[in-house]
Amino acid sequence: MTARPSPATALPASGSAAHPFNRLRPRRSCLAVPGSNPRFLEKAQGLPADQVFLDLEDACAPLAKPEARHTIVKFLNEGDWTGKTRVVRVNDWTTEWTYRDVVTVVEGAGQNLDCIMLPKVQTAQQVVALDLLLTQIEKTMGFEVGRIGIEAQIENAQGLNNVNEIAQASPRVETIIFGPADFMASINMKSLVVGEQPPGYPADAYHYILMKILMAARANDLQAIDGPYLQIRNVEGYREVAQRAAALGFDGKWVLHPGQVEASNEIFSPSQEDFDHAELILDAYDYYTSEAGGKKGSAMLGDEMIDEASRKMALVISGKGRAAGMTRTSKFEIPEA
Repeated sequence: MTARPSPATALPASGSAAHPFNRLRPRRSCLAVPGSNPRFLEKAQGLPADQVFLDLEDACAPLAKPEARHTIVKFLNEGDWTGKTRVVRVNDWTTEWTYRDVVTVVEGAGQNLDCIMLPKVQTAQQVVALDLLLTQIEKTMGFEVGRIGIEAQIENAQGLNNVNEIAQASPRVETIIFGPADFMASINMKSLVVGEQPPGYPADAYHYILMKILMAARANDLQAIDGPYLQIRNVEGYREVAQRAAALGFDGKWVLHPGQVEASNEIFSPSQEDFDHAELILDAYDYYTSEAGGKKGSAMLGDEMIDEASRKMALVISGKGRAAGMTRTSKFEIPEA
C-alpha cells in the first residue's frame, strides 16, 4: 500500500509506519461473538464468516469483562480460525477497561491476532494512543512491530465529523466501521429499530453517514464496513439493509447471527455474471493495448466499448470476486483477423 498523508493536526510518531503491511483482507461478513461465551466462541470457528471479532465491549457485562479477556486469549491461541481475520473489540477510551483489554489480549495472544477494533472513536488522537500502546507491547514481547491492525468504529457525530483525520491517524488502520445503534442515539434519531429508516422521513436517513465514511475510507486506501442489523431472525430485512451499503461500495457488514452470514457473503460478492464480465474486460483490454492487438486505447468487446476507465471498474469487481474465491466460467477469445 502507498503511504497515507499525515493528519492536519500534529500527532506523535507511533513507530509502526516503517513496516508496510497488506491491510486489505476479505471482510464481506464480520461476525460478532461475545468474548465471555465459550460456546459461541467454539461455534464461530466453524462458520463461513470472513472475519470474526471477539467482543469485550457491548456483548460483555461489566463484571464479566476481566475473565472474558483470558477466555479470548485461550480461544485465539487454541482455536482453529483458519481462513478468518481474527479481531478483538476492546472497550472505548472513556472507560476504565481499555488499556487492560489491550495489554492482556495482545501480550497473551498477539501472534494469533490480526486486528484490534476500537469502538466509539471520536478523534485521531484516540487511534494514535492505541497505536502507541500496541507498539510498546510488540516491542516488549518481541512481536513484529506494526503487524496488528486497527479497526476504527464511528458511533457519534463527533467521530463522523473527524472521520477523515481518524482514517489518517495511523498506518495500522484497516477499516472504518459504522456503528448505527450508538450513532442513532447520539443524534436523537426517532427510531428504535437499528439500521431501519426512521418513521416520517421519506428518503434514506443513513446516506450521508455512509457516504462520508466511505469517502474517508477510500481516500486513505481503507475498507468501509457497515454495522449490525439487530433483528437477527429477519433475514430479508438484513438483506435489504446490506444491499444498500453494498450498492454504495462498502466492503462488508457485521453479522450477529449465523443466519446472516450466507446473506452477507452473497451480497458483498459480485454475481457470477459480473465477475465473468470483469475478467473478460481485463483480458480484452490487455490484448487490445498490446502490440498484437494493435496498441489501441479503446476497443469493442461485443457491443461494448472498453477503455482505461473500463479496466479500472473491472479491477474492482474482479478483485472482490477473487477475494471471495470465485472462478470464472468464460474465456476471452482473440478475434480472428
